[in-house]
Amino acid sequence: MPGSQIPQAFTARFPQSQKLAEQARQTFPSGVTHDGRYLEPFPIFVTHASGSQKFTPEGHAILDYWVGHGSLLMGHSHPAIVSAVQQQMAQGTHFSACHELEVGWGQRIQKLVPSAERVRFTSSGTEATLMAIRVCRLVTGRPKIAKFVGHFHGWHDFLVPGAYSPYGPTDWSMPGIPQGVLSDLVMLPPNDLAAVEQAFAQEAPACLIVEGTGGHWGRVPMRGEFLQGLRDLTTHYGVHLIFDEVISGFRVHPGGSQAYYKVTPDLTTLAKVVAGGLPGGALAGRADLMEAIAFNNVHGKKMKHPGTYNGNPLSAAAGIAALDLLANGLACEHANQMARQLRSELNALFATKKANWAAYGDFSMVHILPNYDGPRLTTDDQLPGQGTLEELDSPIDAKFTHAFRASLLTHGVDWFGWSGLTSAAHTEANLAATVSAFEKTLGDLREDGWIS
Repeated sequence: MPGSQIPQAFTARFPQSQKLAEQARQTFPSGVTHDGRYLEPFPIFVTHASGSQKFTPEGHAILDYWVGHGSLLMGHSHPAIVSAVQQQMAQGTHFSACHELEVGWGQRIQKLVPSAERVRFTSSGTEATLMAIRVCRLVTGRPKIAKFVGHFHGWHDFLVPGAYSPYGPTDWSMPGIPQGVLSDLVMLPPNDLAAVEQAFAQEAPACLIVEGTGGHWGRVPMRGEFLQGLRDLTTHYGVHLIFDEVISGFRVHPGGSQAYYKVTPDLTTLAKVVAGGLPGGALAGRADLMEAIAFNNVHGKKMKHPGTYNGNPLSAAAGIAALDLLANGLACEHANQMARQLRSELNALFATKKANWAAYGDFSMVHILPNYDGPRLTTDDQLPGQGTLEELDSPIDAKFTHAFRASLLTHGVDWFGWSGLTSAAHTEANLAATVSAFEKTLGDLREDGWIS
């Protein structure tokens, strides 16, 4: 059995979080309000955040690589975004009416995102992907939708199957989702154009949805040549191509992965960065497809779309401020450079400490692969092994994951599971502190018997 040094040190470091977690368990299932925040022996609590750091009730500063689940490209509490929200709060938080801010917000999306001929706001990325597939079904009259194994597009019934490992070859059932829903879902292996073409010819789906950088924001990367292949195939077979840019949108490039790779989809789903860290999402795309949401449209039938917080004034204010800040590309470039440097320094650490781990990724995303026995990564464009789904996204023992995260937190770093995202607020000093924390965590994991 593994040792207990890590949980003991973690509990001693965060006593007030432990007390709050005990209260939370009496209110929330498992004591958390998002699955990703569940941690053993308990999650940390945060009182405030600024730049690249967040602070616990005990007064500890934690370097943050969750950055608002990917939404805070500018870092926590950027002054321009804070000011915009404060000013709008005094003007009103919900008008139940059209307002000028939503127009300016939508125009900025149109200016930055190549596919955005028209825009419709939602409250989340999950809602945006749900809308995207419904639009495609309405326009084409075809029920089936295609997605890639390992790609996450929100938690609604139609797209969450196949989003989490372990991945079965044929059984995509999930608790609470009826089999009837699964019959209209076409599951595809990533990075296999031949399989995509075969599925298109046999199944004739209404649409194909894809994360713009690959499953789980690039844990199994997809890059430009493959995305262009998808564009060619979807055009040939009359299948609408949806880029899910909920994470990649405005993060990898001001225009998202589609602008970086110069591959324009038919529809794009957005959230996170688009609302500057506040709740908000959007569907953007071709005017003729977005016409499905319009009244008295050319399709002769309208997709119903209410939504109490669509285009919310506070989210619009934050979104405008964020999009104005990142439009020149400097924030993206800085975050990308910080991640590139961190990947390099972590791989050097793993080599020095003889840990069979690898750090890899694209843009501002850093993925850690433990239990990796292949060649050391020496350049940033390398992937562990052949870069397959089986190599990069196989299940990792949950207890091991909790021990890894708890140790890193004890040493001042909050890592997003086995992955992390950088922001425009991260600095080289932050990276040095992060590498030091990883070095201490490797020592802790060895002492407790998790790694050799």
